[in-house]
Amino acid sequence: MKKPLLALTALAIPSIAAVSLIQGGDETERHWYRGNTHTHSLWSDGNDFPEMITAWYKDNGYDFMALSDHNVLAEGERWMSLDAVAKRQRALGRSAIQKYRERWSADWVETRTENGTEEVRLKPLDEYRGALEESGKFLILQAEEISNSAGGKPIHINAINLETVIPAIKSEDAADLRSVSSRVVQRVREQEKESGRPILAHLNHPNFQWAFTAEDLAHVAEMRFFEVYNGHPGINHLGDAEKGLPGDEQIWDIANTIRIAELKEPPLLGVATDDSHTYHGGDVSPGRG
Repeated sequence: MKKPLLALTALAIPSIAAVSLIQGGDETERHWYRGNTHTHSLWSDGNDFPEMITAWYKDNGYDFMALSDHNVLAEGERWMSLDAVAKRQRALGRSAIQKYRERWSADWVETRTENGTEEVRLKPLDEYRGALEESGKFLILQAEEISNSAGGKPIHINAINLETVIPAIKSEDAADLRSVSSRVVQRVREQEKESGRPILAHLNHPNFQWAFTAEDLAHVAEMRFFEVYNGHPGINHLGDAEKGLPGDEQIWDIANTIRIAELKEPPLLGVATDDSHTYHGGDVSPGRG
């Protein structure tokens, strides 16, 4: 029997997981896997615990997901006050900590009182992966939203299946937008080569704060993927017709026309993501991508 072209594989090495591309097989043997590559938790600016978010994706039939907090990986020791957790929730009903305790055992949820403040411990990926990941069924990928900037313009690039954090680049000059983008992707490729693990990089929400034009996107030759859809309501996905600013799908067409016809570069491929931050009601929920 021929092997399928695309196999979802959790490698049997501690803390390493990868989506493997296996050559061979017919067109009829290709498989689509449903997943999300842009997700935030309490480790950065999300409002729920990483295990709760990961469990939501697993419970809702996803094959894989990546937690991609800003400039950080879910590793090491991290405590957060219950007051800070509650302030992020911004929705009525059961609190995030209450839901957390209901979903997991009392022994699992760790709290302490430090200088009169009650805190909860945020679990790192290597502690909760074993409770949720299933070989061949559900894969958890370590990721980072590398949150860079040039002259105040956001340059957010997701790197999925990382081994270590990739430092962000911040420039005071808006003219550095393209060069910063290229340098970040080069850093991703360097880690990919050094670690020997495949890493997917994609540019996030080009219309967020109107940071990227189609021309900018086209000229970052190293970029191969970008978010043609992002579920966050603040990223100007549809553009602004009155101001003559194109939506993300039009940006895709323009950028690929430039890349193919003028620059002789491979076309950009599009991904759709949730960019989920809130999980208790409100403006953003997982599942939109």
